[in-house]
This record gives sequence, C-alpha cells and structure tokens, in this order.
Amino acid sequence: MSPKVSGEKIPDGAAPSGAAPSEKPVSEKPVSEVGEASRLPPIDPVAMARRDLNGGLPKRFYKEAAAQEQDGAYAVLLDGKGARTPARNKLALPTLAAAKAVAEEWSAQEEFINPRNMPLTRLVNSAIDGVAAEIEPTVAEIARYAGSDLVCYRAGEPEALVRAQSAAFDPALAFARKTLGALFICTEGVVHVEQPEAARRAVLDAVKAIGADPASGPFALAALHVMTTLTGSALLALAVAHGELSAREAWVAAHVDEDYQMKLWGADDEALGRRARRWSEMQAAAQLLECVREPD
Repeated sequence: MSPKVSGEKIPDGAAPSGAAPSEKPVSEKPVSEVGEASRLPPIDPVAMARRDLNGGLPKRFYKEAAAQEQDGAYAVLLDGKGARTPARNKLALPTLAAAKAVAEEWSAQEEFINPRNMPLTRLVNSAIDGVAAEIEPTVAEIARYAGSDLVCYRAGEPEALVRAQSAAFDPALAFARKTLGALFICTEGVVHVEQPEAARRAVLDAVKAIGADPASGPFALAALHVMTTLTGSALLALAVAHGELSAREAWVAAHVDEDYQMKLWGADDEALGRRARRWSEMQAAAQLLECVREPD
C-alpha cells in the first residue's frame, strides 16, 4: 500500500508548469538598444548558486521544536504551535520517545527544511495520513511478502555465495520456525515455490499482532512496511520487530547478493548513494518501531 501523498500547492500568482506565457510584441530595436533599455540587474552568481542548491525548499520558520503531551498523545510543537502533516492532521505520536525523536529531526534543520533529511518525519506522516485509515490492507500487503520471501530463494553456486546466503538468511528462517511456528520451503533459483498455508497464516497473524494496538499500531505497521519493502522480506522485518535481528543485520542480509557482486566487479558510486539513502529509511523505521513501544 502506498502512503497518501499530499500534492504540492502552487503559490498564489504562480503559473502551473506548462502554462503558456502571455504574448508580447517582439522588439524591433537593435540588440544593443534592447539591452540598454531593459536595465536588468547584474547577475549574482552566489545568489543563483544558493537558489539552485536549496531547490526551492521552504526556509526554516521556527526557532524551537519540542514534544508535549496533548489530548492523550504527544504532539510535536514548533515554537509552541502544533505541527501538522501534509494532510493537515496533527503531528502527534503515542509515546514521548517517538515525539521527541521527530522533534529532534525538526530541530536539526538549518536554514532550509529539507524533507530528504527527515526520514522519521516522512514515515510518521505516512502512518498518520495513510496507514491509520488502511490497517487491514497494510497488514495484508506486508504478509504477502512471505509468499515469495527473499530468504527462501537461494543460489546453487558459486559456493562462496551459497555460504554467504546461508549465513545471512538462515537466522530469519530459524526465527520463523521457533517464534512463529512457521516452516518455510527454500529453493534454488528464481522459480516460484508455493509456501505452506500454515506458514503464511502464521506470518499474517504476527503482522496483525504488531498493528493491533489502536494508538501505536499505525506507526508500528508503517515501520514494518518500510522494512519489508526495503529488504524484500517479511521474515527479516518481523525478526527485527521481535528483537531477533538488529536493523543492521537485516540490512546486511538483504544485500548479501549485491555485496557479493560488488566484491567481484567493484562498487558503483550511484548505487551506493541510493543504498545509503535507503539505509537511512531503514534506520528511521527501526527507530520508530522501538520508540512507539517504549513505555512513558
């Protein structure tokens, strides 16, 4: 399930992209005279560079970000006023630890507010604006990953990759067996293998349990959804949620094939950049999952 995304509001007086400019008669004066008559201000390369660098990001408009209890939840306040999500819902969380973590992201912003540097806030917005109203579809989407889970598909060769996958994937399967009572079938290659109904049902029940609490459920499910989609594995995500694996361990396991290829052929800087950004999202998900479960 994709979280709801608020559309970008066009500033008053601004033309939407693709709007036709108003037609004006073309001057027939010589170029030199046109330049003289226009009297354009001198170009400031520093100002242009700053404008391009911030990419139109909003300027920071507040001095202080804090968390405070309000109406049975913990709101994020900007200069004492409640912050809002893109859908204009209150930016409020079920625990003080979670609200403080979000407030810290807002405090860390400098001259401009850059959403790319706020993975926790983005995730919380998604939980409030999207997941809260779509609990059952979110549960179902996470659980579906167990039907073709990453950790069940193995290489037959080379031996080094086979060993690396076993070391990375087997702990998640052991967790599923011992904690969830779910036995999964592993196969070589990419041909789909049908998993036992009992195993898939066990995963569905485990995901439902994580989202069962009315207050923390939407946030926990949003975090679990992110970890599942980033790793391609409901079992790795559930192992993190149950404390059987750390976020780092699950992340390394999910990239065992990629790391093996990089050892053979070298790293790609662009791919590493994308991976670093995705890792920040994984960290935010693990942090939110921990914070919403932390007693006040």
